[in-house]
Amino acid sequence: MSPGGTGPTTLAQLGEFALIAEMVRDLPASDEVLLGPGDDGAVLAVGGSVVVSTDVLVEGVHFRRDWSGPTDIGRKAIAVNVADVEAMGARPQGVVVGFSAPGETEVRWTLDLATGLRAECATAGVSLLGGDTTRGRDVTLSVTALGTLDGRAPVRRDGAQPGDVLAFAGRLGWAAAGLLVLTRGFRSPRAVVEVQRVPHVPYGQGAVAALAGATAMVDVSDGLLADLGHVARASGVTIDVDTTTLEIPEPLETVGSATRVDPLLLVLTGGEDHALVATFPPGRVPAGWTTIGAVGPAEGDGGVVLVDGAPFAGVPGFDHFRPGARR
Repeated sequence: MSPGGTGPTTLAQLGEFALIAEMVRDLPASDEVLLGPGDDGAVLAVGGSVVVSTDVLVEGVHFRRDWSGPTDIGRKAIAVNVADVEAMGARPQGVVVGFSAPGETEVRWTLDLATGLRAECATAGVSLLGGDTTRGRDVTLSVTALGTLDGRAPVRRDGAQPGDVLAFAGRLGWAAAGLLVLTRGFRSPRAVVEVQRVPHVPYGQGAVAALAGATAMVDVSDGLLADLGHVARASGVTIDVDTTTLEIPEPLETVGSATRVDPLLLVLTGGEDHALVATFPPGRVPAGWTTIGAVGPAEGDGGVVLVDGAPFAGVPGFDHFRPGARR
């Protein structure tokens, strides 16, 4: 633990309360944090409605320690959760983190994880308010994020209207490409591997979309088509993705050539990028967003997602409980 190599080296040797003290030492806080770690609960000043979202990251399901270092895992835990608050059109303010790990976990590894939590909080513009630690079989992180709507209505999934246009901000397919090469034992292209380890969430664009008049929004966690399916069904509309508008970046082309996987499939069905995708009235798509489709009336019994005007024949994205599913 110490630079000289002395002191506890595992969590069992260090103990819970000493670990907590190390993880929350000198945490920065915004003016909206009225009371930070150290009491039974934190106190956060919020204006009006509060958006709350929770994600759980489990070792072997959402990350592997032989693929990702502790700093990257900490950053990812924050990013995937704050993306949900962004997707509601809110301004993220703070997070609380639950952490469990085996007692033999190295203290240094855990403190590096905390460094990642802090780093992504700074990038996302949120305060780390505290949380809880406990012993567990695997490393698990449960992150709850809170945000304020600043007096606005939330951007829900059920507001898309026929005549709206579809647009996204962020990256699509990069994390899936990174996962594809990692599962085949490679570490390149480095750009996609890094995005798989830590998604590049378009922080701040949720509020931008809300202010521009977004009618529905979701973050792409399980795949573009899968997550658009939530919007289409909730809104009772047809969403048609125009693949001619989807750019295939060079790293995805490289992965596609090396693995014989169509890179367009990665863009359409790959998850974990946590891009934001939203519907807007015509002419209201803000700068920084790319138009990729349109919204029409529902066909048949409910909302559907089409690709170039036709149903998609493959699996639209990830489902934790589908047989054989894996990240």
